[in-house]
Amino acid sequence: MTFTTTKTLADKVRADFPILHQEVNEKTLVYLDNAATSQKPLLVLNTLRDYYEQYNANVHRGAHTLSAKATDAYEAARDKVAKFINAASRQEIVYTRNASEAINLVAYSWGMNNLQPGDEIILSVMEHHSNIVPWQFVAQKTGAVLKFIELTPEETLDLEQFKKLISEKTKLVSVVHISNTLGCINPVAEIGAIAHSYGAKFLVDACQSVPHFPINVQKIDCDWLVASGHKMCAPTGIGFLYGKLELLQSMPPFFGGGEMIAEVFLDHSTYAELPHKFEAGTPAIGEAIALGAAIDYLTNIGMDKIHAYEAELTAYLFQQLEQIPQIRIYGPKPNAQGEGRVASATFTAREVHPNDLSTLLDQEGVAIRSGHHCTQPLHRYLGLSGSARASLSFYNTREEIDIFIKALKETLDFFAEFSNS
Repeated sequence: MTFTTTKTLADKVRADFPILHQEVNEKTLVYLDNAATSQKPLLVLNTLRDYYEQYNANVHRGAHTLSAKATDAYEAARDKVAKFINAASRQEIVYTRNASEAINLVAYSWGMNNLQPGDEIILSVMEHHSNIVPWQFVAQKTGAVLKFIELTPEETLDLEQFKKLISEKTKLVSVVHISNTLGCINPVAEIGAIAHSYGAKFLVDACQSVPHFPINVQKIDCDWLVASGHKMCAPTGIGFLYGKLELLQSMPPFFGGGEMIAEVFLDHSTYAELPHKFEAGTPAIGEAIALGAAIDYLTNIGMDKIHAYEAELTAYLFQQLEQIPQIRIYGPKPNAQGEGRVASATFTAREVHPNDLSTLLDQEGVAIRSGHHCTQPLHRYLGLSGSARASLSFYNTREEIDIFIKALKETLDFFAEFSNS
């Protein structure tokens, strides 16, 4: 299919997503939890099924036809990932189960072998737990010190504070590209340039950015970048690590086992070339091939078109939310065109618990997220025990936003009446 306008993008793609036509509690599903996981188009679902029905076999290990076909599809998907983020080489793409595993790979393979007591690791207070806990492990084992970038009054990353925080002791800066809670878009190219000027390495958590606009790792000039397939229309259980070739070559294997070896002797082993050095055991073959299909789907639409349409949704979502005085939205406001943040809104509603809010909205067929969104340190920083979040994707519509807003207003009115009774 070819898309020529962004105005009707959701209308053109919604038929590709079977789950969007289901009902929840006898209501048409309005799915606004895309920051947690995206829905999957038929192309991805059929690709996964075709692998298991037509050429299920292990990769790289067999001379027979099915194995050759599976290997070709598996490696073709790697090429698609490399092109999608503009990696310089396919060898720079390592399949992982998810972004969490990718960060752990860097933490254990590079961090444990390169950091020493007193070395500094700079993160931000808005990081997902996946980009905090592995570095806590590394700091505990190596004696490295964790430091955290805080927020501006507008609840964006405080770049000026980062410039004061970084020092010659800093060996790694690892930050999220887009906060899954605040929705802010961090200036990763500038952050990376500052990190490199001090001789530090730079890792980008791109889980929330890869699905929403074009990513160019060479332009960002990051040392590593991680993403999860399930947030970009691919299945769960597959993600990837991008790393600069020379850096990956210098890193020892993370897992040991089959597939990642060149030769095995009783007393030692030699290791395979990149990227297989980091891919021990039978991989998630069908999921990797389906990740390639998801990239085909997104590329066919056009990431620029997705970004433009989602900006329209963002502007409309915030226009509607700002008419509800009971709620407080976190993170920066978009401009009139919906630019300046991603298409999500995290909010609280005075005395109404986010879980109660989410439960009643679910009864109206509206799926949003409640809780701490795997950002407990950020919630503590903001003085919150939890929050509610509505997050959109390119298959959402203005009409769905209207349904959400109507249900949200009615829910808040219900709680107001209940508290006054």
